Amino acid sequence: MMSLKSLRLLALLPLLGLLGGCNMVLLQPSGDVALQQRNLIIASTGLMLLIIVPVIALTLFFAWRYRRSNESAVYDPDWHHSTQLEVVIWAAPLVIIIALGALTWISTHTLDPYRPIARLDASRPIPAGTKRLQVEVVALDWKWLFFYPEQGIATVNELAAPVDVPIDFKITSATMMNSFFIPALAGQVYAMAGMQTRLHAVINKPGTYEGFSANYSGSGFARMNFKFLGLSPDEFGKWVADAKAKGSTLSREEYLKLERPSEAEPARLYAGYEPGLFQAILNMCAIPGKMCMNEMMAIDAKGGAGKESHANRERLEYDNRHELQGSEAPSATTPASGRPARSGEERPEGSSPKGSSGGHDHGPAAGGRENEGAPPAGQGGPAPTQLNQ
Repeated sequence: MMSLKSLRLLALLPLLGLLGGCNMVLLQPSGDVALQQRNLIIASTGLMLLIIVPVIALTLFFAWRYRRSNESAVYDPDWHHSTQLEVVIWAAPLVIIIALGALTWISTHTLDPYRPIARLDASRPIPAGTKRLQVEVVALDWKWLFFYPEQGIATVNELAAPVDVPIDFKITSATMMNSFFIPALAGQVYAMAGMQTRLHAVINKPGTYEGFSANYSGSGFARMNFKFLGLSPDEFGKWVADAKAKGSTLSREEYLKLERPSEAEPARLYAGYEPGLFQAILNMCAIPGKMCMNEMMAIDAKGGAGKESHANRERLEYDNRHELQGSEAPSATTPASGRPARSGEERPEGSSPKGSSGGHDHGPAAGGRENEGAPPAGQGGPAPTQLNQ
C-alpha cells in the first residue's frame, strides 16, 4: 500500500502539466532588443551561479563530511588559516564582480532605449536608407492610444509594425505615470504626464504579442492591455489601408471623450486625427483654453509674466479636469471633488471643496455636481503654500 507521502507527490504531478501552459516570453523574445536583454539576464545569472552553486554544494558537503557520526573526518580545532583558501575566497568573487560590472556598463549603453538601434539582429545590420517607423504612444486611464504620424492614423489598444523595420516610439501619459511594456519586443519604458520618453526596437518575427502597463495606475490597471501585431510589409500596408477605410477621425472633442477613465476598451482604428494632438497631450493642453507647458516654460525662461500672470491660473489647472467633466474615476478623492477623504475625518492636504473661499466657480462645466458631498463652509480650506499665486 502506498504511503501518504507518495500519494501527496502523485497529487502534485498534475500541477506540472499546468506549467506547460506558461509563456516564458522574456526567455523566448521575438525582437532583437528583447533578445539582447534576455542574453544579459542569462549571462548575469550564470556569472552569479558560479559562486552560488559551489557555496551551496560545499555547505552541504561540509555538513555531511563533518557530521558527528563520521569519526573518520579529521578534527583540527586549532586550524585558523589557509593562504590558498583565502586567495580562492577573495579572488573568485572579485573576478565575477569585475565581469558583471563590465557587462553592465556595456549593455547599459548598448541597450539604452533612447539610442537608435544599429542592427536588425545579430547577423544583419540595418540597411542604408531604411526608414524607421514613427509611433507616438499615450497612456490613458485605462487604455493606450497610438498615433502614426507618417501614416496619418491613430489606434486604441492595438499596435502594429512591419517585421524587420526599426521602430521609434515617443511615449507620454495624459494621466498618472504608467509603464509601456511589450515583453516580446523590448524592456519597459515609463510614460509620464508632461514628459516624453523614447524607445527604439524592432520585431523580427510575425505574430500577435501582448502589451500592457507594468506600473500600477488605479482600478483599471489589470485590464490596461493591448495587442501588438508583427506583420509583413504587405500586411502592414493593408492594416493601414483598413484603418483609413473604416475608421473615423479622432478630433480634439473625440479625444477628450476617449481620455475619460474607462476599462476594457475594445481595439479601434481612426482614419485620421487632428494635427498637433500628440503635442497638445504632451504639453498638457489638449483641453481648449489651457496653457501649454512649452508656452509656460517660455514665459518662465524670460523671467515670468509678473502680476498679470495671475489671470493664467485657471489655464494651468489640470488634475481636476475629470471631476469637472463628471467623469472622475470611481472612489477618487481629488482636491476639486468636494468629497471627504476616505478616512471620513481628514481631508487631503490642500484640498479645496467647491464653493469654499479657496475654490473657483467653474459654472455649468461641473455637470451640476458643485455641491455634491461638500462639507460645511469654512472647513477644509486650501493650504496657502499650495495656491498657484
